[in-house]
Amino acid sequence: MLLDRLWEKGRDFLGVRYPIMCGGMTWVSNLQLMKAVSESGGFPVFAGGNMPPELFEKELDSCIMNLGGSFAVNLITIAPNYKIHHDIVKSKKVPIVIYAGSFPRKTFVEEMKKAGKRTVSFASTKSIAEQMIRFGIDALILEGSEAGGHIGYVSLVILLQQVLFEVQSVPVFVAGGIARGRMIAHLLTMGAAGCQLGTRFVTSAECTAHPNFKNAFVKAKARQAIATPQYDSKLPVVAVRAIKNRAMDEFGKLQMKLLQDLGHKRISREKAQYEVENYWVDSLRRGVVDGDVEGGSLMAGQSVGLVDNIMPVRDIMQELVDDAEAELQRMQRLLCKTP
Repeated sequence: MLLDRLWEKGRDFLGVRYPIMCGGMTWVSNLQLMKAVSESGGFPVFAGGNMPPELFEKELDSCIMNLGGSFAVNLITIAPNYKIHHDIVKSKKVPIVIYAGSFPRKTFVEEMKKAGKRTVSFASTKSIAEQMIRFGIDALILEGSEAGGHIGYVSLVILLQQVLFEVQSVPVFVAGGIARGRMIAHLLTMGAAGCQLGTRFVTSAECTAHPNFKNAFVKAKARQAIATPQYDSKLPVVAVRAIKNRAMDEFGKLQMKLLQDLGHKRISREKAQYEVENYWVDSLRRGVVDGDVEGGSLMAGQSVGLVDNIMPVRDIMQELVDDAEAELQRMQRLLCKTP
């Protein structure tokens, strides 16, 4: 396979057959989905979000006991329980740690590496990528603003040129707006070590999200997956991309209320930011677990417009691989064609 030559670095780093990552999604990336991804040759990621420490440890232990292959734990650096989660992961047999939400401190990276873990961080600019590499990070993920959930402000097309084309010292994985094998093929030729997908795996048969949640993905158009704005720098918020519904409108109202409270000194900025994150945690649970597609968050990337059915993970993975290989063979014929 032509793919073997292009994704060898990513496959070796992750320790899986296919360096296709199922991104860590709170309330979604549980053991059932992770096991299906692992058994299909892909790379699963456990998302603990801001779980109570006891539950986080219990779920993590279950992953360690029941997964036969390599996996990662997604640590949200801005979560209130982050430091406790960090220490729990450090003491467990977890091969890879992915830092999300914000960028990890150097000391946290060093502690994880000392504990024998490989570390991965997101990078939204070339300077941040370089800083993470100086901190000792082992690999990077470039996630464009096309992605779902908490996002940066730069599209993957720009990040490819700013970071992927410039960084050679560590494996660089890419994410955001990816749902087809043909796109994976082209990203690999650009130098990506592998790709991370989230939205596509939400609509898998093994995903335990509520049927209403998954059906909303199948029905949605790309333009309906919108990003929340930041109204005022007095209340810094990380943009969230989700399918537009009442929950998105309610978040706007929450921002306005919190800004008024800040202006009248009825609340601290730290408390206001906590209220923002708490809103998304609760809202996402209502969407994923309860199936409330209006009052709950429907965090999804713009690739939701490319998702039109629910399939077993094994079929999704095989389709991605087959289409990627077919596209590489098409490009090979095109490039080798004599005039």
